[in-house]
Amino acid sequence: MKKITKGRRFRWISGIWTIIREPRRFFSKIVADGNIEEAMMRAFLYGLLGGAIVLGMVMIGGGTMTFQTVFSKLVIIPVLAVALLFVMGGLMMLVSEITGGERDWEIAIKGLASVFFVYPAFLFLNALAWNCWSLSLVSAIIDGYILFLFYNIAVYCMKGRRSYIIAVIAIFALFLITIYATEFRYGWLYLKNHSAALACIA
Repeated sequence: MKKITKGRRFRWISGIWTIIREPRRFFSKIVADGNIEEAMMRAFLYGLLGGAIVLGMVMIGGGTMTFQTVFSKLVIIPVLAVALLFVMGGLMMLVSEITGGERDWEIAIKGLASVFFVYPAFLFLNALAWNCWSLSLVSAIIDGYILFLFYNIAVYCMKGRRSYIIAVIAIFALFLITIYATEFRYGWLYLKNHSAALACIA
């Protein structure tokens, strides 16, 4: 993979600010130029940052530091971030097919990779949750923001029909509401914070 230059790092930071403030302007500029390596590297590095943050919180909290803990946070999580990028890329292509948008895999991957800055932030917020109520609140906010980003990518990056995309997002939202309203929420929350989720079962 190509070396990440200083200028490119600043472009990443500037891109995050633009996504937060003006998602339409940011996603409308994404094009296919054959450089998918940067998108993969972006997902990996954000995953590494997220893993490092969680590892640091484990150390601060007095948790036991083992090789397995370090390996899972600094190797497994970044690799999973890249895997998640491609899984979500497939989902985005499916949504684009349904909504009449772009059928370009590279554009889908780039659009999704650009929002992976939320990955370490969400890992951090989930790790901060201390009980069932706080974890449920943080999880719901995170899921809602992910749907918001997904909508913007589908509309402005993949150029899908807005009305169709709203319908798809509504289906996803209904699915999440069903999870939170049933006992399936325990498994969903457990994936995000084991210890806090146990308080939901107790």
